[in-house]
Amino acid sequence: MIPEITPEILDEKLIISGIHLDLTDGIKDHVREKVAKLLRHEQHIVRVRVTIEYHETKSRHGQFTAKGQIEIQGPDIVAGESGDDAYAAIDKLVSELDRGLRKRSTNRMSKRGKGAPIELDANIPKID
Repeated sequence: MIPEITPEILDEKLIISGIHLDLTDGIKDHVREKVAKLLRHEQHIVRVRVTIEYHETKSRHGQFTAKGQIEIQGPDIVAGESGDDAYAAIDKLVSELDRGLRKRSTNRMSKRGKGAPIELDANIPKID
Protein backbone atom coordinates (compact mmCIF):
# COMPACT_ATOMS: atom_id res chain seq x y z
CA MET A 1 0.00 0.00 0.00
CA ILE A 2 1.35 3.40 -1.00
CA PRO A 3 1.31 5.88 1.91
CA GLU A 4 -0.50 9.16 1.35
CA ILE A 5 1.84 12.17 1.22
CA THR A 6 -0.05 15.17 2.58
CA PRO A 7 1.10 18.74 1.83
CA GLU A 8 2.00 19.16 5.51
CA ILE A 9 4.33 16.15 5.44
CA LEU A 10 5.84 17.33 2.16
CA ASP A 11 6.49 20.84 3.52
CA GLU A 12 8.05 19.34 6.64
CA LYS A 13 10.46 17.09 4.74
CA LEU A 14 11.32 19.31 1.75
CA ILE A 15 13.71 22.27 1.63
CA ILE A 16 13.87 24.18 -1.66
CA SER A 17 16.37 26.97 -2.23
CA GLY A 18 17.49 29.04 -5.20
CA ILE A 19 20.89 30.57 -5.86
CA HIS A 20 21.11 33.53 -8.26
CA LEU A 21 17.44 33.18 -9.19
CA ASP A 22 14.01 33.78 -7.73
CA LEU A 23 12.02 30.60 -7.22
CA THR A 24 8.66 30.93 -8.92
CA ASP A 25 5.56 29.12 -7.74
CA GLY A 26 5.76 26.97 -10.87
CA ILE A 27 9.27 25.75 -10.05
CA LYS A 28 8.33 25.10 -6.41
CA ASP A 29 5.21 23.15 -7.44
CA HIS A 30 7.25 21.12 -9.95
CA VAL A 31 9.82 20.21 -7.29
CA ARG A 32 7.07 19.30 -4.78
CA GLU A 33 5.35 17.07 -7.34
CA LYS A 34 8.56 15.22 -8.21
CA VAL A 35 9.83 14.85 -4.63
CA ALA A 36 6.44 13.48 -3.49
CA LYS A 37 7.14 10.47 -5.71
CA LEU A 38 10.45 9.87 -3.92
CA LEU A 39 8.74 10.04 -0.53
CA ARG A 40 6.17 7.46 -1.65
CA HIS A 41 8.94 5.01 -2.59
CA GLU A 42 10.91 5.25 0.64
CA GLN A 43 9.24 5.89 4.00
CA HIS A 44 12.47 6.36 5.97
CA ILE A 45 13.50 9.61 4.29
CA VAL A 46 14.18 12.26 6.94
CA ARG A 47 14.57 15.29 4.66
CA VAL A 48 15.10 16.20 1.01
CA ARG A 49 17.09 19.31 0.09
CA VAL A 50 16.87 20.69 -3.45
CA THR A 51 18.99 23.65 -4.57
CA ILE A 52 18.50 25.22 -7.99
CA GLU A 53 21.33 27.43 -9.18
CA TYR A 54 21.56 29.71 -12.20
CA HIS A 55 24.94 30.30 -13.87
CA GLU A 56 25.52 33.09 -16.35
CA THR A 57 27.37 31.93 -19.42
CA LYS A 58 28.94 33.85 -22.26
CA SER A 59 26.11 32.91 -24.58
CA ARG A 60 22.68 34.49 -24.31
CA HIS A 61 21.28 31.65 -22.23
CA GLY A 62 22.38 30.63 -18.78
CA GLN A 63 22.88 27.20 -17.28
CA PHE A 64 20.68 25.76 -14.52
CA THR A 65 22.11 23.31 -12.00
CA ALA A 66 19.84 21.30 -9.70
CA LYS A 67 21.47 19.67 -6.68
CA GLY A 68 19.70 17.32 -4.31
CA GLN A 69 20.44 15.57 -1.05
CA ILE A 70 18.29 12.90 0.57
CA GLU A 71 18.90 12.60 4.29
CA ILE A 72 18.18 9.03 5.31
CA GLN A 73 19.50 6.56 7.87
CA GLY A 74 23.06 5.77 6.90
CA PRO A 75 24.93 7.69 4.22
CA ASP A 76 23.01 10.47 2.48
CA ILE A 77 22.21 10.22 -1.21
CA VAL A 78 23.57 13.20 -3.15
CA ALA A 79 23.12 14.03 -6.84
CA GLY A 80 23.43 16.98 -9.18
CA GLU A 81 22.32 17.66 -12.75
CA SER A 82 22.68 20.57 -15.18
CA GLY A 83 20.67 21.76 -18.14
CA ASP A 84 19.53 24.76 -20.17
CA ASP A 85 16.05 24.52 -18.61
CA ALA A 86 15.35 24.50 -14.86
CA TYR A 87 12.47 22.03 -15.21
CA ALA A 88 14.58 19.59 -17.23
CA ALA A 89 17.39 19.81 -14.67
CA ILE A 90 14.90 19.07 -11.86
CA ASP A 91 13.52 16.07 -13.77
CA LYS A 92 17.02 14.67 -14.30
CA LEU A 93 17.91 15.29 -10.64
CA VAL A 94 14.86 13.44 -9.30
CA SER A 95 15.57 10.56 -11.70
CA GLU A 96 19.14 10.37 -10.39
CA LEU A 97 17.99 10.46 -6.74
CA ASP A 98 15.41 7.75 -7.46
CA ARG A 99 18.15 5.61 -9.02
CA GLY A 100 20.24 6.11 -5.86
CA LEU A 101 17.33 5.02 -3.65
CA ARG A 102 16.75 1.90 -5.77
CA LYS A 103 20.46 1.04 -5.68
CA ARG A 104 20.53 1.45 -1.92
CA SER A 105 17.44 -0.74 -1.51
CA THR A 106 18.86 -3.43 -3.80
CA ASN A 107 22.17 -3.46 -1.93
CA ARG A 108 20.44 -3.74 1.44
CA MET A 109 18.24 -6.62 0.23
CA SER A 110 21.17 -8.51 -1.30
CA LYS A 111 23.17 -8.28 1.95
CA ARG A 112 20.25 -9.40 4.09
CA GLY A 113 20.41 -12.99 5.20
CA LYS A 114 23.95 -13.66 3.99
CA GLY A 115 25.75 -14.37 7.22
CA ALA A 116 29.40 -15.31 7.21
CA PRO A 117 30.12 -18.97 7.99
CA ILE A 118 31.71 -19.62 11.38
CA GLU A 119 34.63 -22.02 11.62
CA LEU A 120 35.03 -23.86 14.91
CA ASP A 121 37.97 -26.01 15.96
CA ALA A 122 35.71 -28.76 17.30
CA ASN A 123 34.60 -31.74 15.21
CA ILE A 124 31.00 -30.73 14.55
CA PRO A 125 29.25 -32.15 11.48
CA LYS A 126 28.38 -29.44 8.96
CA ILE A 127 24.89 -29.28 7.54
CA ASP A 128 24.49 -27.99 3.99
